[in-house]
Amino acid sequence: MARAILIIDVQKIYTDRASPLHCVGNDAVIANINKVLTAAEKSGDLVVHVRHFHRADGLDAGRMFDFSGQPGELGFVAGTKEVEDDPRLMVPATALAVTKQRYSCFVGTSLDQILREKSIDRIVVTGFMTNFCCEATARNGHDLDYFVDFLLDATGCPDLSESATQAAIKEATAATLSAGFARVFSTAEWLAG
Repeated sequence: MARAILIIDVQKIYTDRASPLHCVGNDAVIANINKVLTAAEKSGDLVVHVRHFHRADGLDAGRMFDFSGQPGELGFVAGTKEVEDDPRLMVPATALAVTKQRYSCFVGTSLDQILREKSIDRIVVTGFMTNFCCEATARNGHDLDYFVDFLLDATGCPDLSESATQAAIKEATAATLSAGFARVFSTAEWLAG
């Protein structure tokens, strides 16, 4: 079985303490992703480095910032500091680069075509945010008939509210995905497998 490791949106918007989308514990998430990347290098897995960018005029944003019908503030603007990679991420020089404008890494990108050309049948999901881009990619990958491994502690997200904490979000995401979309692991469990 051929695998692709997806590194999703490990960008400063999630790791900068001043960002409204700052994810507490991002240092541990990035450390886990780097462990997976080290293993991928040894096993010959394909690594796909995915980043989220939008044009400054927002014409490529679709419903990303007006999903409720009311326009919101455009984010992830190309060329801004918030979309830069976190410098702690150790992206291999051989990684394939994919840029996306939606939550799922498959929507509007050539990712599916690339994976099929390389006979990939399993994707391994890591990155930010657990319940948006990572979960959307896992669900979409499942629907495209990939086997999906979701490394829960190699993903991160900000709290959404007092009750919707990162821990609660991760628990709910894991329960949903493991019920019919993906195998959910800790990084240590996955590396030991």
